[in-house]
Amino acid sequence: MQIGKRDFTAVLLDIDGTLIDSNDAHAEAWVQALREHDIPAEMSRIRPLIGKGGDKLLCEVARLEEDSPFGKRITRRKKDLFEQRLSRLMPTVGARRLLEFLLEQGVTLVVATSADDPEREQLLTQAGVHDLIQLNATKDDAGESKPDPDIVQAALARARSHPDTTVMIGDTPYDIEAAERAGLATIALRCGGYWSDEDLRGAIAVYDDPAHLLIALCGA
Repeated sequence: MQIGKRDFTAVLLDIDGTLIDSNDAHAEAWVQALREHDIPAEMSRIRPLIGKGGDKLLCEVARLEEDSPFGKRITRRKKDLFEQRLSRLMPTVGARRLLEFLLEQGVTLVVATSADDPEREQLLTQAGVHDLIQLNATKDDAGESKPDPDIVQAALARARSHPDTTVMIGDTPYDIEAAERAGLATIALRCGGYWSDEDLRGAIAVYDDPAHLLIALCGA
């Protein structure tokens, strides 16, 4: 697959906000879980942090370690609340068609997400693309979550791909930062919501959603 003058043989894919419209649901679940545990939380505070690993969000908002007893309780409750919303979430526009096209081009598709393995399975199934993903790297494969580069590096290793021939597709500045620190270029999508093009300026290109990216690739 060629983008501009560069050829890519592997694509690393974020899930939340990229393949499924789930970022607001994550933020709502965090706000409720934190408030239920008497930690003040507002949507305006939490929403900009979606895309970071939950461990980093919890530390930043509540100064709690995710693996502490209190942190574990909040995290479990957040997962429960998110699962209650999951069945109502929709794929981003063109998500399946984009992945089918990439596979037709011989591109290796690798998920690189801060979700854990069970949540990854749920999200990909709800997005209707589970059968198209060839390889996966999650928080369970990395020492640190996004925006640290560990998950991206794990995905690269799974794909046995070089950074120069691999591109990340994501929707937040945290995807861009993680990819950049691993030596990868990023294509950003606006469908994750919240972020402006200026926020996503580190990407080599910005598109509305997977459908918009597909149009660009087909016309390249």
